[in-house]
Amino acid sequence: MIYLTRFSLPREDEELNFLAHSWENKRTCYTSRYPFGIFFSREVPTLELEPVTILCGGNGSGKTTILNLMGEKLGLRRGTVFNRSSFFGGYLDMCQAETAPAFRKAKENSRVITSDDVFDYLLDLRYINENIDHRRKELLEEYADARYASFQMHSMEDLDRLRQVVDAQRHTGSRYVRDRVMNDVVEKSNGESAFAFFTKEIQEESLYLLDEPENSLSPRLQEELRAFLEDSARFYRCQFVISTHSPFLLAMQGAKIYDLDSVPVKSCRWTQLEHVQSYWRFFQSHREELE
Repeated sequence: MIYLTRFSLPREDEELNFLAHSWENKRTCYTSRYPFGIFFSREVPTLELEPVTILCGGNGSGKTTILNLMGEKLGLRRGTVFNRSSFFGGYLDMCQAETAPAFRKAKENSRVITSDDVFDYLLDLRYINENIDHRRKELLEEYADARYASFQMHSMEDLDRLRQVVDAQRHTGSRYVRDRVMNDVVEKSNGESAFAFFTKEIQEESLYLLDEPENSLSPRLQEELRAFLEDSARFYRCQFVISTHSPFLLAMQGAKIYDLDSVPVKSCRWTQLEHVQSYWRFFQSHREELE
């Protein structure tokens, strides 16, 4: 399914004309003009989007910038903030996005997902588990106090304490604690939790802009994420625009790949990308060790 059909950046002459007539540009010489200038002389064509479109390029090539522009132009939800200078709005106004009629319904669940969102999720899990662990220690102390308490009920106000003492004397410490506190929210590694984040957040019939989703994932989990995204696009009518360096994701079935390092920027096969070729040369140089 395709919700975002085309996306284009302003031409270089449009950027220069805006800067030349911008009051903000004349007012200061030191403020950031981001994202003006990032794509100068790069000859970025209008991006024609497929169910899976991948933006690939080195650091500073503008992958994340394009995702941010797409997300803001379409008004998609996002969890974390990003670098947005006072010039960002002017640049965004000159960008063009074309959507299919189905996007109106898909927009509700569509969103931008960055590695910061994943890290925040992992930190939230850790915080929750740390608080659960603290509560568990408190309950063990409570259990020890209640189990060996010399208690006599004098009025109905003592009923809760009576129940506590009886429970402590009838059960083991682990059972006493387990009945009163939830299990750890997660007992997985960071990578497994990060993978679970994507399977939880990605819903049917939606558009997702994913910024380097491979972060925190082992090669095995990157392969599992690739299969999950392929199935989501093929069977559940999702569309993905992905910024990535991962060869596992670059090899996604049917993905259209834009090489942002080439001039002009153009689409290509994943095996033609320079950094994939670098992986190939590295493993070839160690072939005897691997065999």
